[in-house]
Amino acid sequence: MKGRVLIIAGSDSGGGAGIQADIKAVTALRGYAATAIAALTAQDTHTVHAIHDVPLPFVRLQIELALKDIGADAIKTGMLNKGEVIAAVREEIDLHAPETPLVVDPVMVAKGGARLLSAGAERALIERLLPRATLITPNASEAEVLTGLPVNSFAEQNRAAERLLALGARAVLLKGGHLPGEEVRDVLLTPQGRQEFKNPRLHTTSTHGTGCTLASAIATGLAQKLELHTAVARAHAYVWTAIQTAPGLGGGNGPLNHAHTVKPDA
Repeated sequence: MKGRVLIIAGSDSGGGAGIQADIKAVTALRGYAATAIAALTAQDTHTVHAIHDVPLPFVRLQIELALKDIGADAIKTGMLNKGEVIAAVREEIDLHAPETPLVVDPVMVAKGGARLLSAGAERALIERLLPRATLITPNASEAEVLTGLPVNSFAEQNRAAERLLALGARAVLLKGGHLPGEEVRDVLLTPQGRQEFKNPRLHTTSTHGTGCTLASAIATGLAQKLELHTAVARAHAYVWTAIQTAPGLGGGNGPLNHAHTVKPDA
């Protein structure tokens, strides 16, 4: 076991996304997952039925204790549904892990369409977390909210990635799964240049938790001291196989097969 990852996110009672998916992905890649749960959700493969906020002092305490005792080689954030939660997370990270790589998955809308971010939290995410991010991993819809730009084509995907980099993120992985076409193209943009990750589109409903899983897999790679592009490439390979071999559970957007094994340094 190598690489400690602190995940700060929401819980998914269905087990396909959120903290549950994060732990599975980190473990499959031979990392160690610690967690700070920011919200509880009651959900299935169809939608999020209810959200229960965790008291803010308790969110802070989870982060503080995890970082002061076990420590972290990378931090990953997922569903942070309120502006005050985002502000508190940034404060705790600055206090206890100011130099630790941070992967920000700006979770805004669930696969079933339920909104997971309260009004006004977008601004807190842009102002507080994005400038601290080693990598931000939005899909096309999330990138539109963060940048105010349309993302309906490869050209618009590139332009939105450039805007996010200009807003302060050190690197952007703008995912292309929501764009039309038979090829899915994710764009990794850093100040040093651009890299594309392409795969044929898999026509399946087993896609619940893909964003959470990908971001946590990348964070594990960074925790294991992989270069960013290598961590992204390995995470892509892991998620691709997890979708291909998904168990087919539920009547909506089903979970991935997080349990398939990969070489930790592949």
